[in-house]
Amino acid sequence: MSSAFVYDAVRTPFGRYGGALAGVRPDDLAAFVVGEQVRRAPGLDPARIDDVILGNANGAGEENRNVARMAVLLAGLPLSVPGVTVNRLCGSSLDAVVQAARAVETGDADVVVAGGVESMSRAPWVLPKPDRAYPAGGAELVSTTLGWRLVNERMRPDWTVSLGEATERLREKYGVTRERQDEFALRSHRLAHEAWEAGRYADLVTAFPGTELVRDEPVRPDGTLEKLAALKPSFRADGGTITAGNASPLTDGASAALIGSADAANLTGLEPLARIAGRASVANEPQYFGYAPVEAADRALARSGIGWSDVGAVELNEAFAAQSLVCLDAWDVDPEIVNTWGGATALGHPLGASGTRILGTLARRLLAEDQRWGVAAICIGVGQGVAVVLENPRAAA
Repeated sequence: MSSAFVYDAVRTPFGRYGGALAGVRPDDLAAFVVGEQVRRAPGLDPARIDDVILGNANGAGEENRNVARMAVLLAGLPLSVPGVTVNRLCGSSLDAVVQAARAVETGDADVVVAGGVESMSRAPWVLPKPDRAYPAGGAELVSTTLGWRLVNERMRPDWTVSLGEATERLREKYGVTRERQDEFALRSHRLAHEAWEAGRYADLVTAFPGTELVRDEPVRPDGTLEKLAALKPSFRADGGTITAGNASPLTDGASAALIGSADAANLTGLEPLARIAGRASVANEPQYFGYAPVEAADRALARSGIGWSDVGAVELNEAFAAQSLVCLDAWDVDPEIVNTWGGATALGHPLGASGTRILGTLARRLLAEDQRWGVAAICIGVGQGVAVVLENPRAAA
């Protein structure tokens, strides 16, 4: 089997819920990053794209179920370019990269655009259909923005607790304090601000046309531990530790990556940023979803033939500070190499777009920091995790 490479990655700035990108449809966000990814490959004939694979966690509204095909059409790509949408919730776009890599490795494709999109602001409410005609009673609208909806009564109640309550249980199990969570969140905002100031995101982020948002909207450079400590718990009034300040905010955005074979260098006019060396998807108890990246990363490293001592950069999606700290405590890794350009606590977490965001950041970090091996990992609601190992070909030479 041949190798699969990351040739480029691009994303929109991430906008706050109800913020600067709330007026943009998700299919337009997706079309923009797909089109931008094609435009950034100077030698690429769009007709040579074998597939567009996009992740999306909701898909209940303006995405029209298959937002990847919508993006192909709206971006003006040749009608011969197919598109498929992947839903592994928060891990959707990282799974899209995994599927693209498999297609390349097996010889089914040479060039694939993989990515994801989410507009949490525009996620619709849904109304269940009545069991019979002309019901006399009312019905409740349910938001599709985040979490469980229309739950099957046969599901175990401990599986269907909110993501926040699940994380409270996880941090109780592993002894993560409120103070550590707030310190982690403050670090994320500080590093994100420093990365933007240093131009780290200049090659990764492109503003959506017609909007004024040029940086990730949720980043707060003026945060302090005192301000974070003053916030009230969001999920448990008595004894809770998770707040709006130490959890990722609801966000809108899109991301994409160009995945290709070794021959794709000639087709795209680009040199590869990284080789996809290993990956893994795992599952565990739904209420402990935040721990799933631990095993996913360990398996991906084993499949790459390396260990944690070889890793020089880690991008872990910060769904919650508590969840991230549990993972870091379980791995044999230096926390100082994790999310050095900031994480989702500061940048935001638009569900379907986050996986390609961490992958693209990891590829650029490996080059900027002259590291050979890196890990991108993400937790997924309902008890799953996905991880991908990247190798910097320049450091390997």
